[in-house]
Amino acid sequence: MADAKPMCWHLGPPDAPLSARWVFCATVYKSPASKRFVGYGDADPSNVSPLVRGAEMRVAETRAVNRALRKAYGIGLCSVEELGAFSIPSRSASIPSPSNGPHPSNGSGNGQPRLRDQLCLLIRQYNLDSNLVKAYAADFCGTEALSGASRELVESFISHLAAAAKENRAALVCKLNSYAQPVEAQP
Repeated sequence: MADAKPMCWHLGPPDAPLSARWVFCATVYKSPASKRFVGYGDADPSNVSPLVRGAEMRVAETRAVNRALRKAYGIGLCSVEELGAFSIPSRSASIPSPSNGPHPSNGSGNGQPRLRDQLCLLIRQYNLDSNLVKAYAADFCGTEALSGASRELVESFISHLAAAAKENRAALVCKLNSYAQPVEAQP
């Protein structure tokens, strides 16, 4: 196996050390003549384990390097570092599904919650990043933006997201993080 030499730099805002929000980019070359593989990693107190609070910079760097290496070597699994806290916040409310009966006060007109409301509820219930969910939804539906997807595709995505969140939230968060966009540093 060729040498993988990651190069990282901090892409977060200048006040990142104070806010403990870090974003790194890592570039891996499998060999001097190979193409580059880029991975981004972010970390802040809300998405790292309490065991590593205060080390957000190192967690973000590790995530970026791990993602770049996984891309370079075709590894399709999430690393342990990306799972964050092992305890998932417990929620007592259940996700309403389209078959849970009418919801007359939501203004949908057909007795069902609007798709947007269902998606917002899932995002709140499982504490997901709404921008990453939108990017994942557009990719899932095969459209540039979620607004361009058919109702059937959006319904299918919502069902898929609900099942994924219920079955393994950590894996879903890992998947969502792959849709994160780099944050440019401000001069």
